[in-house]
Amino acid sequence: MDLNALGDFQLVAAHGGFGKASRASGRSKATLSRRVADFEDALGVRLIERGTHRLELTEAGQLLLSRTEGPMHEVAEAVAAARDGVAAPRGRLRIAAPLLFSQLALGRLAARFLARYPEVQIEAVAEDRFVDLVDERFDVAIRINPRKDSALVGRCFARDRLVLVAAPSVRMPEGRGDGPRRVPAVVMPSYRDGEVWSVRDGQLAVEPQPVLRLSSLLMVREAVAAGAGAAMLPRSIAGSLLEKGELVMWGAAGDEVELWVLHTSRRLQSPKVRAFVEFVCDQYPGGSFVVHA
Repeated sequence: MDLNALGDFQLVAAHGGFGKASRASGRSKATLSRRVADFEDALGVRLIERGTHRLELTEAGQLLLSRTEGPMHEVAEAVAAARDGVAAPRGRLRIAAPLLFSQLALGRLAARFLARYPEVQIEAVAEDRFVDLVDERFDVAIRINPRKDSALVGRCFARDRLVLVAAPSVRMPEGRGDGPRRVPAVVMPSYRDGEVWSVRDGQLAVEPQPVLRLSSLLMVREAVAAGAGAAMLPRSIAGSLLEKGELVMWGAAGDEVELWVLHTSRRLQSPKVRAFVEFVCDQYPGGSFVVHA
């Protein structure tokens, strides 16, 4: 396959037409049109429908663009690194991360990474929806308990766990007796009446009596520390207040959750992605995600 011809096709597709691609690249419209036509002939399939007013990719063209745009970008980065004689991390690094992790840790991580690799420009997007790394052009994603995906690889860099906590002024119920113990509780909007919080491998069961419903785990933490009631929180955000004695832990619930840093499994892993994965894992040598704030 002629990689230069593939690059011409991607250029035209990215700009939505031969004219715009010509103005952006400084190459003649006729040259680009001929190169793309020759590329189509070599493949034996039409990639672009040439209308009077606009350009449309065929189904084959859309498929080719989606499968090759990322790898071609990495090839360009590899060539640039080879020309420089180094493989130093550089360029834009797009990161997708859950909202809570972003609020608690990503800002400091990004600043430390930038100090180490000043030629990298970080763009981080904090939201809880599932992002497609290829289609949305993300380099890496932070995910909690990710499902198996043959298109992604990565490493588990830390673990977290839900814990039942309250202020010292809130009396902890006895662990044995008939049925769950009722306690005032601060809950999230996802809480459903009748739920039972079980900790210590079932030795303590609590029936929450909601006194506050808050949409942020950080708000829940502050309300619990002020004595409003008990709450189920990730240890990562309760840890610092537990150490200070502002919260006490009644027990841990369920299994640990894993935090992973993931990227696409293409062979040409860029230096910036490789550096970020190694950096994040190095920040949590014990594998425990606790924020001291």
